[in-house]
Amino acid sequence: MKRKLRMGMVGGGRGAFIGAVHRSAALMDGNIELAAGAFSTNPKRSADSGRDLFVDPARVYPDYESMAEAEAKLPPEERIDFVSIVTPNHTHYDIARLFLQKGFHVVCDKPMTVTLKEAKALRTLVRKSGKVFALTHNYTGYPLVKQARAMVAKGQLGRILKIVVEYPQGWLLETIETTGQKQASWRTDPKQAGASC
Repeated sequence: MKRKLRMGMVGGGRGAFIGAVHRSAALMDGNIELAAGAFSTNPKRSADSGRDLFVDPARVYPDYESMAEAEAKLPPEERIDFVSIVTPNHTHYDIARLFLQKGFHVVCDKPMTVTLKEAKALRTLVRKSGKVFALTHNYTGYPLVKQARAMVAKGQLGRILKIVVEYPQGWLLETIETTGQKQASWRTDPKQAGASC
């Protein structure tokens, strides 16, 4: 390819936790550019975030539905090549489904969906669409995880009988979700975060 891939992003605007991580990773090798986004469910915050990220204001959308619709109408040489979904877990299915239906490749933060039924429906849609659906598991890129994997692969730890992994989250020590903290509010609600939280 003789140009950078054009990435669109749903979520990840001001006050978001994971959006910046995904943007940094996507931009790391210099082959991707952020070209469009619906960065928040709040249209003003989406617009402000677009300005922060130097995205053309005409390509900053108030919601993901209008983004999918408008981007699909652009000539192929102008529209985004793929969308990155970095929103609360319970929204992943609807957003991914719409962008796949509009003909876009999708990169979705984990989890893919919050129910098995949605996961199976999405799998069917991905197969039918012929588009790439990539599910990110960011922690696999951490140096310590890579080191542990290499040590196991080389047999340096002997025969593995049991694996115990912990991911302590200090912010859960206090009930900040009761203070209106947006990230904590959805992450501690099983209806939004899924059964894992």
